[in-house]
Amino acid sequence: MRPNSSPCRYLGAAAWANIHEACTDFIERFGAEAVRLGWTAPQLFGVHPQHGTLRIDWCGVMITGGHKAIGIEQNRILFGNVSGHRNTPGAPTGIPIWEFAARAQKA
Repeated sequence: MRPNSSPCRYLGAAAWANIHEACTDFIERFGAEAVRLGWTAPQLFGVHPQHGTLRIDWCGVMITGGHKAIGIEQNRILFGNVSGHRNTPGAPTGIPIWEFAARAQKA
């Protein structure tokens, strides 16, 4: 995915550039640990299957803020003062943002 081309219709270019950079940094620094801890692509990089980032309740931890992670634990990603959790009861699971982008290109 390109950092200068937002995959979601309502996600602005600057916001997408920040998210892309944060996700790339996460993969490089914490990717192997995330796999070891059992994090899934939708839990980290998910979006709503039809509405993308408009439905924040479907978004993965790395998609929601565009901030670089500073650490990873069994059930949360650390971002300084805040954390993103993966096991929120009742939270829906999206699809990886790259699958959303591929669907949008076909449509």
